[in-house]
Amino acid sequence: MPNPTVVGFSGNFTRPSKTRGFVEQVVKDIARQHGLSASTYDVEDLGPSLGQAKWARDLDEQARAILDKVINADVLVVGSPTYKGSYTGLFKHFFDLIDPAALRGKPVVLLATGGGERHALIVEHQLRPLFGFFEALALSTAVYATDKDFADGVLRSEPILKRVAQAVGEVGLVLANRSGASVAAE
Repeated sequence: MPNPTVVGFSGNFTRPSKTRGFVEQVVKDIARQHGLSASTYDVEDLGPSLGQAKWARDLDEQARAILDKVINADVLVVGSPTYKGSYTGLFKHFFDLIDPAALRGKPVVLLATGGGERHALIVEHQLRPLFGFFEALALSTAVYATDKDFADGVLRSEPILKRVAQAVGEVGLVLANRSGASVAAE
C-alpha cells in the first residue's frame, strides 16, 4: 500500500510567491506531523496547456499528471492569492477541469493570501463554496494571511501560525478517524 499523500496546489502564476510558500509550508507541516508524502504545485507548473484546455483530456502530459496527483491525494492543501475579492481565474479553471465527484469526501485545507484584511473572507465566500460543490471535506479552520504576516516571503505571524497548527491538527483528526473506520470495516 503506497504511503498516504498530501498535495498542495497554489493559484499563483508568478514566482517567487508568498502564496505558494504558504501552501508549501502547510503541506510540509502536515507531512511531518502525520507521516505523509508531500508535493506542492502551482499554476506555473501546469504550463500553457491549462489556459487552452476545455476538458482535462486537453491538458498536456505534465499538467495532466499534476491534476491526477490532486485527484488522488489523501489530503489537499489549496491556496490562492486574492484578486478582486476572489481566487485567481486559472486556479478556478484548473478545478473546473476536475470531475465533480472526484474530490468527494477528500479533506481540504483552505488558504488564501491578500494585501490586506478586507479580503479575509475569501476563504469563506469563495473557496469554501467551491469545495462544497465538490462535496470535499473542507476543514473547519481556514487560514488567510496578509502581506504583514510574512517576512522575506516566509510566514512569521504568531496568530496565523497558530491557526495553521490548528488546521494541521484537524487533518490528524480526520486521518485518525478514517484509519479507525477502515480498521473497524475489516
